[in-house]
Amino acid sequence: MEVSVTVNGEVRTADVEPRTLLAHFLRDDLGLTGTNIGCDTSSCGACTVLVNGRSAKSCTMLAVQADGAEVTTIEGLAGENGLHPMQEAFHECHALQCGYCTPGMVMAAVSLVDEYSDLDADGVREGLEGNLCRCTGYQNIVKAVMAVSE
Repeated sequence: MEVSVTVNGEVRTADVEPRTLLAHFLRDDLGLTGTNIGCDTSSCGACTVLVNGRSAKSCTMLAVQADGAEVTTIEGLAGENGLHPMQEAFHECHALQCGYCTPGMVMAAVSLVDEYSDLDADGVREGLEGNLCRCTGYQNIVKAVMAVSE
């Protein structure tokens, strides 16, 4: 099937098998390897991207479901003037460890802050509960999200 998806501001068209997951389309067909695959069951969130501005786990979404959609991956988050504020906050607040979960965590955090204007630390923890980090106690991740939220 042919799909046409705007990825990081660029229209990308490709023929894919109907069963192709969005994560595999992004990684294998488009070479955007910042979207990590950690579990294939939507448990870890390493594959999180923005689809039409909302976080989505790309390991459980078919590429054909994204046809006509706007997808932002970690590679497309930074702007002309440097890192996205969430990327900068993760750096400044030491919310990075091994980095495997980081792209998905950042993308989920961007969506969370865009969706909720009155976040507190508990709200951040609840909002990111679908993203797992095996390296940290999450405290610095919460601190980074709160810094951007404020």
